[in-house]
Amino acid sequence: MDRFIRSTALREIIRPLLQMVAFILGSAAVLSILVIVLALLLQSSRTDLDLVNRTLTTLPSVILDAVVLGFVYASIALGYTMVYGVLEFINFAHSEIFMVGAFVGTEVLLAIGAATLASASPLGTYGFFLIALIAGSVIAGLLAMSVERVAYRPLRGAPRLVPLISAIGVSFFLQDIVRLIESFYSGQFFRIFPTFGDFDRVLVLGRTVLTEGQTIEVGISIKSLIVILVAMAMLVALNFLVNVTKLGKAIRATAQNRDSASLMGINVNYIISMTFLIGGTLGGAAGVLFAFKFARLDPFGLRYYLPESIDTRLRAALRRRSGGGTETVPAQVGVEHMYRARDNAATSLDLLAVGRG
Repeated sequence: MDRFIRSTALREIIRPLLQMVAFILGSAAVLSILVIVLALLLQSSRTDLDLVNRTLTTLPSVILDAVVLGFVYASIALGYTMVYGVLEFINFAHSEIFMVGAFVGTEVLLAIGAATLASASPLGTYGFFLIALIAGSVIAGLLAMSVERVAYRPLRGAPRLVPLISAIGVSFFLQDIVRLIESFYSGQFFRIFPTFGDFDRVLVLGRTVLTEGQTIEVGISIKSLIVILVAMAMLVALNFLVNVTKLGKAIRATAQNRDSASLMGINVNYIISMTFLIGGTLGGAAGVLFAFKFARLDPFGLRYYLPESIDTRLRAALRRRSGGGTETVPAQVGVEHMYRARDNAATSLDLLAVGRG
């Protein structure tokens, strides 16, 4: 029994962690090499600055930002993928579940009060953040399960376009409800995540001296580190739940064939509800992490991140078609980090596209 427990922990906890780290390091290395090669090729076109040194100075922060965004988006994407894996249904309202989680976490901290947050001990600030994270996750998960019961389950046997239209309607409904509540409660549509504690303090990871005495200082804020650790813990827990527990096995069986799973005694409706609950919980937690990192919230969910959202849905469909679905958590995390690193390199290293000075 002890050997089984140790082997399960090694297989479903330690190995996914190592796989995620390998994906992150691999994508960071490949894109770093590509960017440095481009800087070397374009060096002769710039006479007003040392393009290579400027690139090497900017690159570490770009990679760290990509890692943080990658974990946040992976938490959102896995909620999409789980629902699609079980129902083959793209839940367009998932971005609003994410948005509701962010607003709930923010409102909990605002209700606690700025004075209480400012006077809290270092341990207390972490406790307040944990309360906001749990509240956002639970409310978002329950909301996702309620949406499935009210808007999706009655249409399960209908043509695919019908539940798709219902999902779009739910998306607009949730946006307008949050706008209505916020306008009555605060007089504005937007919210700012409260600043408290020493989460913005930067931990220096290392320094590298370049030519001409220029030094690269690589650091990460406590806020970014918390986002990475919390998201990684959630994703490892999800991987363990899906691949080890009875509920996870039932989810995979339902995703493979709902009719056969029902004949084997699995309550398909319950499993689908649990899938929405888990996906919504991940989305809500990702929303709180997003608000914690980037502070400003709006009631339009991921509308401003529509290209990434569409990428996520398409990749979810492709993974399902290729036999992926609910079992490839580390690989999906790696894909999200690769996309975020690509996007950050394209936007943050704009000096490569400036041309001649």
